[in-house]
Amino acid sequence: MMKNSISASKASLVFFLYQMISALDVPLDSKLLEELSQPPTITQQSPKDYIVDPRENIVIQCEAKGKPPPSFSWTRNGTHFDIDKDEQVTMKPNSGTLVINIMNGGKAEAYEGVYQCTARNERGAAISNNIVIRPSRSPLWTKEKLEPNQVREGDSLVLHCRPPVGLPPPIIFWMDNAFQRLPQSERVSQGLNGDLYFSNVQPEDTREDYICYARFNHTQTIQQKQPISVKVFSMDSLNDTIAANLSDTDIYGAKPVTERPPILLTPTGTTSNKVELRGNVLLLECIAAGLPTPVIRWIKEGGELPANRTFFENFKKTLKIIDVSEADSGNYKCIARNILGSTHHVISVTVKAAPYWITAPRNLVLSPGEDGTLICRANGNPKPSISWLANGVPIAIAPEDPSRKVDGDTIIFSAVQERSSAVYQCNASNEYGYLLANAFVNVLAEPPRILTPANKLYQVILDSPALIDCAYFGSPKPEIEWFKGVKGSILRGNEYVFHDNGTLEIPVAQKDSTGTYTCVARNELGKIQNEVQLEVKDPTMIIKQPEYKVIQRYGHVSFECIIKHDSTLIPTVIWLKDNDELPDDERFLVGKDNLTIMNVTDKDDGTYTCIVNTTLDSVSASAVLTVVAAPPTPAIIYARPNPPFDLELTGQLERSIELSWIPGDENNSPITSFVIEYEDGLHEPGVWHYQTEVPGSQTTVQLKLSPYVNYSFRVIAVNEIGRSQPSEPSEQYLTKSANPDENPSNVQGIGSEPDNLVITWESLKGFQSNGPGLQYKVSWRQKDVDDEWTSVVVANVSKYIVSGTPTFVPYEIKVQALNDLGYAPEPSEVIGHSGEDLPMVAPGNVQVHVINSTLAKVHWDPVPLKSVRGHLQGYKVYYWKVQSLSRRSKRHIEKKILTFRGNKTFGMLPGLEPYSSYKLNVRVVNGKGEGPASPDRVFKTPEGVPSSPSFLKITNPTLDSLTLEWGSPTHPNGVLISYILKFQPINNTHELGPLVEIRIPANESSLILKNLNYSTRYKFYFNAQTSVGSGSQITEEAVTIMDEVQPLYPRIRNVTTAAAETYANISWEYEGPDHANFYVEYGVAGSKEDWKKEIVNGSRSFFVLKGLTPGTAYKVRVGAEGLSGFRSSEDVFETGPAMASRQVDIATQGWFIGLMCAVALLILILLIVCFIRRNKGGKYPVKEKEDAHADPEIQPMKEDDGTFGEYSDAEDHKPLKKGSRTPSDRTVKKEDSDDSLVDYGEGVNGQFNEDGSFIGQYSGKKEKEPAEGNESSEAPSPVNAMNSFV
Repeated sequence: MMKNSISASKASLVFFLYQMISALDVPLDSKLLEELSQPPTITQQSPKDYIVDPRENIVIQCEAKGKPPPSFSWTRNGTHFDIDKDEQVTMKPNSGTLVINIMNGGKAEAYEGVYQCTARNERGAAISNNIVIRPSRSPLWTKEKLEPNQVREGDSLVLHCRPPVGLPPPIIFWMDNAFQRLPQSERVSQGLNGDLYFSNVQPEDTREDYICYARFNHTQTIQQKQPISVKVFSMDSLNDTIAANLSDTDIYGAKPVTERPPILLTPTGTTSNKVELRGNVLLLECIAAGLPTPVIRWIKEGGELPANRTFFENFKKTLKIIDVSEADSGNYKCIARNILGSTHHVISVTVKAAPYWITAPRNLVLSPGEDGTLICRANGNPKPSISWLANGVPIAIAPEDPSRKVDGDTIIFSAVQERSSAVYQCNASNEYGYLLANAFVNVLAEPPRILTPANKLYQVILDSPALIDCAYFGSPKPEIEWFKGVKGSILRGNEYVFHDNGTLEIPVAQKDSTGTYTCVARNELGKIQNEVQLEVKDPTMIIKQPEYKVIQRYGHVSFECIIKHDSTLIPTVIWLKDNDELPDDERFLVGKDNLTIMNVTDKDDGTYTCIVNTTLDSVSASAVLTVVAAPPTPAIIYARPNPPFDLELTGQLERSIELSWIPGDENNSPITSFVIEYEDGLHEPGVWHYQTEVPGSQTTVQLKLSPYVNYSFRVIAVNEIGRSQPSEPSEQYLTKSANPDENPSNVQGIGSEPDNLVITWESLKGFQSNGPGLQYKVSWRQKDVDDEWTSVVVANVSKYIVSGTPTFVPYEIKVQALNDLGYAPEPSEVIGHSGEDLPMVAPGNVQVHVINSTLAKVHWDPVPLKSVRGHLQGYKVYYWKVQSLSRRSKRHIEKKILTFRGNKTFGMLPGLEPYSSYKLNVRVVNGKGEGPASPDRVFKTPEGVPSSPSFLKITNPTLDSLTLEWGSPTHPNGVLISYILKFQPINNTHELGPLVEIRIPANESSLILKNLNYSTRYKFYFNAQTSVGSGSQITEEAVTIMDEVQPLYPRIRNVTTAAAETYANISWEYEGPDHANFYVEYGVAGSKEDWKKEIVNGSRSFFVLKGLTPGTAYKVRVGAEGLSGFRSSEDVFETGPAMASRQVDIATQGWFIGLMCAVALLILILLIVCFIRRNKGGKYPVKEKEDAHADPEIQPMKEDDGTFGEYSDAEDHKPLKKGSRTPSDRTVKKEDSDDSLVDYGEGVNGQFNEDGSFIGQYSGKKEKEPAEGNESSEAPSPVNAMNSFV
């Protein structure tokens, strides 16, 4: 009966191993993956316990992949959740992620519940965890009446915090009214429950502002308890009080402060119990009262506190053990002691465990008719129960599948068919939690495919290994065969190695290995083949190596490096000095086959190396250059010794031999040592290796030998000058074979994919093999899992790939050498890890603390190490500006990234823009890449000081006034509240007068300064101001004029432009001598190109610039010939956008000609009306202007709208009152006679009022009009006239 049981167990093990091997591996080929059908896989989901901010939208993540793409559905509290019936709920396109709109009227409390996502396609359905949505809560403190605490000095005291119950629980801290943290010490400290404990009170503890604060991080709110008052009575003050109330005959006196042994304030009693979960942090606390202040010590009864995981906090009152396990269960004793005694408390700790994986189920890809298994093994305390679901339905009520059999934690599949494809869920649960894993069974029937490109060319060097790929896929798994040549026979034999992944290996490629190789893949559904090419190249060799040189100072020296290489390879030669680049010195001349050094100096002494590289191999050779001083007189010549000769081998044994020789001539420099080298003619013919070195007085040496080496020896003599040429080789001696003495070195295990383990090692050298048939036994097993070693014997390679491993788990690895005679000694084990995968969890509890307007600090909770699924490299913070709060205009989002290495949980964000809205998220990074982003966190920077105003112009100087115009700051960095103008006079010696300051409202852009001194230079300082402060200032200087008489010096002012699509009218005012010849200079604004110059014919004060580019900004200025350095200030204008086809032919249209005639007639009528009203009306400022000019009939027309130039002076800018009308009898009332007609103009078109009176425009646009003087321009073009009226 026992034998039958053992046989049955062995049979099941063999069956299980067969199932594991028979499962298909799908190559990670993007094109192949796009074509193959695949059941859904959940790739991203929200955490199981998801606490959300009730003020923000709720985003419940559910992402999945599959072929065809899966559809998504949700359940809420176990029933179907119809998102189409709730307008507040939307699902992202091509995704299962739900977005619940809370910010537009939704209530977070209405969406509390348990949510589960299902991703489904024709091959099955995957489900997410149960995601419990709960909005965070930060309730207010209940009001209570707090009595003052009156305590005697030396007594203990507990101030209770009793914070409101929030979700998640708040962080407690104690502060005073000034928001300063209360100092804590061994005597005064805060407990884990938030209460403030005094082991003994002192007079300095008296204060009325002990305030407990509760910070709710999720909602970024802080609640404050009412202040608690504490008054400590000292013995001296108490005695004085008693003495004042007793007669001299009374006996009085309070007892002095007495010392007391320790008693525990918390926990109470002598014992207590504590339950903690595996992997959590265990916190145990003991706080004692006593005088003097007791000292706390912790021990574990019957054991030691765990090293490297134990920490003491809160002045050793708190014992902290991280990452607890079942082994940490036991009794922990805290001992409080002072000089008067001690007390203790025992805490019995029990460590329970939520379920954790031992073997999580893995996806299974099978062919029709194949067998397979899904295994789900978990552990916990108590032991978790295992239940299975199929496509999200309990397997007991799921549709029957005859190929499926459930056996506890294992599902066994036999002879599967395509309809057997499904997604299975394993649920492991106990009272402390659950694990849910999806694993699909994908049954594929696919003909063979070869993924390696056709006619791929492989090139290798002679006598080196050749690896020829044949990546394939098919279901059932295809059989691979290799052929050489078009009609060649199938390749077999020891000269080839056939790898499981289809790769053909030729361990030692020869010239006859060159040719075409055909890979054939076949299964029951079809057959396919692919041809590749192999070329074997000759190795690169240095046939003339550089030789040792001794050269006198200031001489010339040359090293040769003559090479031989395959004619199809292009070599490159590099020279190094002392393993570094050659000095950047023209004395070093590199030729095709040599290196020459001219005028040698002492610093040229060293080792020179010639390196020859091709695309397939690399060789090098070195020689030493010794620089010596030139002898002053002929003297003894010192040189390197002559080579030894007459080498003889005696005393031949299996592992040793004796070598003797006769030294050569030492050439006047005693031989200091002999260097013995050997050649292995069996494995590396032509390559000499260092064996040993002996003193110069010794001519024989006993040499240790290795097995299976065909030795030859040579000897090199060494003196102070250098090394001799090598001796002639000795006779050969072949040692016997033996087991390998050593194993490969540098064994490593690093996964290249999430489901593999790549084991690599440094192969043994040829002579280290100790015999023929060198191979390696590669063994591995998962660490901390009670598994047997898995082993495989491979050829003389240096890598083996283990497929189908769990993601990022530790493995024990060993590699043992063996040859035809046996194994090397047992190798040592190393620890490696299977491949990493992208992290699963985003950092939580991301908080931003804005430090100032340009700097913020971001905090986050570290992700669980298990969810990193790789080596934790750090965290990346992505942040970007959303918009400026002052301009409310969005801009192109430019994300910035900061990386914080290691397990950091905070970082600084510098260089922020003030008064702006930002978003950020945090991602964990491992060796594979980045994990999911945390939810975007919005924060805002406060206001800062603004930049300087964009410009400050000072115009219209008069006897006692100046006009200032300015532009708002480019970067306001907040809300502008005012401008600050400061100015002061400057005398001829550049001394500054008194400073005057004026505050100007932020909505102003110009100011007229009056009551200034005439003919005086003023310096102006101008800056903007926000609520934070004043920004940088801009300065300017200007001079008031001496009198109203035309200045004697010439000047050009009031340059104005009227731009069309390809031309612009330029006009200006000139004051100075007659008969000036003007020129106009222009160029593209912002360009550094030279100004273009156009000469103005005659003394006209206008010019037309033609041939301009549409939609371009230009700069322009006007100058006078013959007046050195005399030109106007710059003006900037922009041409109109291109409208060629509609405007070019407009002048030939009949309707346009008629319109122009009507316009001309209307202008004539307007002119007549204006003159009539002027002659009939009272005395207007316009009339005064006309009297001041000799010929008012020649006033120029404005080039932009065709109206008359400005007649009003600076003081007549009074707007027409709303609703005013000119009487119908065309007379002007006396009270209105001070108004100028110019103030009645609006827009560019004259118009009639309802009573028939006409209000024309006498002035140009306000922003372009000068303070005084007239403008001249050419008549506007028809196109411009049309644009002015239409």
